[in-house]
Amino acid sequence: MVMKIKKIKINKFKRFTNLEIKEIPKKTKLVIMVGPNGSGKSSVFEAFNHWYKLHGYGKAIANEKEYYEKKSDIVDGKYWYQNKVDIDFHEVVDKGENLKGKFYFRTAYRNQPDFTISRLESQKNPTEEIKLSTLMMNDVTVSENYQRLIAQTLEGVYKEENNSKDIKTFREELVGKIQESLSNIFDDLNLNSIGNPLSNGSFYFKKGNVVDFHYKNLSSGEKSVFDLILDLIIKLNFYDGALICIDEPEAHMHTKLQSKVLKELYRLTPETSQLWIATHSIGMIKEAQKIEKTKPDSVIFLDFSERNYDDIEMMTPSKINKALHQKFIELTLGDFSNLETPEKIVFCEGDINGTKNKNFDSRIYTTIFQDKYSNVMFISLGSCIDVEDSDNKSVKIISEMMRETKILKFIDRDNRSETEITELNTQGVNVSKRRHLESYLYDDEILEKLCNSLEKTELLQACLDIKNKAIADSIARGNPKDDLKSPSGQIFTEIKKILPLTQAGNTAKVFERDTLAPLVKEDTLVYQELETEMFN
Repeated sequence: MVMKIKKIKINKFKRFTNLEIKEIPKKTKLVIMVGPNGSGKSSVFEAFNHWYKLHGYGKAIANEKEYYEKKSDIVDGKYWYQNKVDIDFHEVVDKGENLKGKFYFRTAYRNQPDFTISRLESQKNPTEEIKLSTLMMNDVTVSENYQRLIAQTLEGVYKEENNSKDIKTFREELVGKIQESLSNIFDDLNLNSIGNPLSNGSFYFKKGNVVDFHYKNLSSGEKSVFDLILDLIIKLNFYDGALICIDEPEAHMHTKLQSKVLKELYRLTPETSQLWIATHSIGMIKEAQKIEKTKPDSVIFLDFSERNYDDIEMMTPSKINKALHQKFIELTLGDFSNLETPEKIVFCEGDINGTKNKNFDSRIYTTIFQDKYSNVMFISLGSCIDVEDSDNKSVKIISEMMRETKILKFIDRDNRSETEITELNTQGVNVSKRRHLESYLYDDEILEKLCNSLEKTELLQACLDIKNKAIADSIARGNPKDDLKSPSGQIFTEIKKILPLTQAGNTAKVFERDTLAPLVKEDTLVYQELETEMFN
């Protein structure tokens, strides 16, 4: 079975009111979820775990309702745990017994500072039951995996196909994969021995010139790496073609080490699986960019920042450069000297505070131009005054940090005269020819594309009539005739009814961002006009 996710819908669950993540390509092997703390990355893994427990093991624990459900509700007589998570795969996935062992989870809480085994205990097949009821549990695995490694050793001794092998060859087969992975990550640390499992059973390492270096003496970062690698190698014997989900694998690791760990996790992941990572790590983001360059179409980013999860949210994969540079700016870490800086940065208007409309303009421009201008970054700076200000501190800092990056400024025309626009142009500020961003998004051409995309071409004229009436009503209220922002709410409400639109958002802003902006493509006159005005 090949586990490749195509689309996920999450409804009133944990962080989300209504989230849809879609358009994940079948070729994707690595999914990187980025965003600040509390943005919902771990909640996606909780959704996977909830779906897996329900459809693979038929389990939904009553007292988990308070933990999982965002709002207390019972819809259409269904049990609370039904209809919360829906996952579409690129290939048919059988539920029930055949689903067991098809999701592998590591939580962000991994801590086993020391262990020594003095007796052997049998370990169950890890796919027989759910180990982690929720992903906030401490995920202790090192001592369990030691026992499994010993069990594999004893099993191998009695296999006839091993009769001709010497001890060294047999030992290398058992621990060789672990040693290979550690050598790919560390320069001076590798597994040396597993001790005597009946007296001092533990993992012993060669570190520099020191041999039999006990597991408990490793640094927290070394333990973290060893735990991840050991567990994945051992568990892949049981989890064939599984969806691999690891929350914050970078814990306790240096940036350089983080990139090596992601590279190794990617290498160990079978082609029949997808590796999902939730991370804050610049090192891992940087390594993911390298992987994508050598293996095109195998890596995608999901950007969880600057979203309003109290509303309907639709998420599609972000361009790697965009996600990389946005994450760099957000985290403001020092290790950026080797990162590929954007070719251009466009400072534009847009609210930089709040939640619902935060960075609205920059997100719209990114959606429109990301295919052709993947190495251009858009940053909302505030009001037009903030963008025009030649002494703006944010612009100065970024210009100093990224000296090879070309800085552009772009603002709405609003009520500016031609003379004002000429003066702004001489100061390096480009100005749109139309009044504001909504003037482009609600253009007749884009509304026509909307109708065509829904196969409702016959309703185009009705939509245009709605637009014209809303503008007339706005003019009657004293607004300018080229103002599309004021009547946008009325246009959205009426068009939503007539088409009809579902999951298009509860507000005009969400509709503009998630439905209209993606329709502004290179083949439209609106796109070409904006492109000329912005990039001159």
